[in-house]
Amino acid sequence: MFKRFLYLEWKAFFRSASFASNLALKILMGFIAVYFTLVFLALGIGAFYILKKMNLEPLVTVNKFLIYYFLGDIIFRLLLQKIPVMNIRPLLIFPIKKSIIVHFSLGKTVLSFFNFLHAFFFVPFSLVLIYEGYDVSSVILWHIALFSLIYTNNFLNILLNNKDNLLGIFLAVLAVIAGLQYYNLFDITSYTVPFFDGLFHTKWLFLLPVLILIGLYYVSFNYFKNNLYLDAGLSKKDEIAKTENLTWLNQFGTLGTFLKNDIKLIKRNKRSKTTIGLSVMFLFYGLLFFSNGIEAYNNPYMHIFAGIFVSGGFLITFGQFVPSWDSAYYSLMMTQNIPYKGYLNSKWWLMVIGTFIATVIASFYLYFGWHVYLTIVVGAIYNIGINSHLVLLGGAYTKTPIDLSSGKGAFGDKKAFNVKTIFISLPQLGLPVFLYWVGTSLANANVGLALVAIAGIIGFALRNPAFSLIEKIYKSEKYATIEAYKQKG
Repeated sequence: MFKRFLYLEWKAFFRSASFASNLALKILMGFIAVYFTLVFLALGIGAFYILKKMNLEPLVTVNKFLIYYFLGDIIFRLLLQKIPVMNIRPLLIFPIKKSIIVHFSLGKTVLSFFNFLHAFFFVPFSLVLIYEGYDVSSVILWHIALFSLIYTNNFLNILLNNKDNLLGIFLAVLAVIAGLQYYNLFDITSYTVPFFDGLFHTKWLFLLPVLILIGLYYVSFNYFKNNLYLDAGLSKKDEIAKTENLTWLNQFGTLGTFLKNDIKLIKRNKRSKTTIGLSVMFLFYGLLFFSNGIEAYNNPYMHIFAGIFVSGGFLITFGQFVPSWDSAYYSLMMTQNIPYKGYLNSKWWLMVIGTFIATVIASFYLYFGWHVYLTIVVGAIYNIGINSHLVLLGGAYTKTPIDLSSGKGAFGDKKAFNVKTIFISLPQLGLPVFLYWVGTSLANANVGLALVAIAGIIGFALRNPAFSLIEKIYKSEKYATIEAYKQKG
């Protein structure tokens, strides 16, 4: 039966509506996967000798930071890993045991690249440990224990997949413990190192992660098996409808109507709430650049780069999916007498308001000096004048429908990228850095910031011609967009 399932998955992959159109992108993603594989492989081989040169004991040092490694892994999975499930509904009418369907679906997650990637670090690192004279049986048991924890994260991601706010909770936990350790207030590694060292030095302790993994698989299996019914776990949940009039927006006419729709969308759906959470994260992204904690980021060109991100978090995360936010009812919208300019104008105003709020909240960067906050303000001006138009323009070529009930893919979807969107996105970050470089080369940093701000002001002044151009492109892409939103594969 598993062989038949594999055959169906193979056919579904090649018969997917997006297969031919995204073949080049799939190849590109393959090269990216190979790149990260080689990076992990190089780290796995070289980590031992790099740590030795730093006069650190390699195994103890790796064990010390494994708590951060596994926390980062679960965050990465919650953010990006999609749960590969079969098209289960059609199978439920056939005489196939539910246990077989569930085992196969869970087995697909075991083969995920998110699991295999870790092998390219831990396998060579373990081999180097053996080569350098470490006890072979201890290395093998330690290795088994770590991979049990990796697959524990895999099944945790499955069970937590539909839980709201967990990503933010894990991120907050990671930020708090890392911050406390950085400022020497509390070192969590002093409590976790004995456990990870014990996995190597105590022979039987490896059984603990293995048993946890087996238990989680059992829990996952029973959870999905018990909900494998057309009228149970697979059915759509009916929730109590809540009405919000937002009548104060009526004074803005058509613009107010669209803004009401967008505000309700953001407040009611998991994916949009995740986007808001990511926007808040971008606010603190600048701490990496302005606190001088990372030497590579401590230069003016990276600071203007950070200024764009800090003020434009919502613009980037929300704007890149216009009009995909409305994909569920986009076809219906296009049958109505709706002016495209009014529709786009509401999205633009929403991004501008988000940028303004982010800039005000980011005033805590005044702690690092007026020049730092001025960089963020200049970034906001550029975002409003230039990047707001660029993300709307890129949206015309982004034909990826959004599942509003899922928080996955908030950073983006590989199908949202193509040659046109990539070229459109280059000026979003490259142009302000270039203008800043020109200004600093000709005069000083203040002139560089002035050039970036002037570019944003010019973009704002040319807003009407820019909107006319963007509107024409949206109209030319209208039917291709509608067709793309109808595709489910």
